[in-house]
Amino acid sequence: MAYVISDDCIACGTCIDECPVEAISEGEIYKIDPELCTDCGTCADVCPTEAIHPA
Repeated sequence: MAYVISDDCIACGTCIDECPVEAISEGEIYKIDPELCTDCGTCADVCPTEAIHPA
């Protein structure tokens, strides 16, 4: 099950540097590619708004 980013995302970029498989893409609200996500959770651990959670 891949992680997802909710509307609480403030597009700060913190999660992008943490993703070991580069599954996160930039945008007004960032997106996680479920095909690439390995469910490691490192992005969720660093999110300042707790916008990232398991799908």
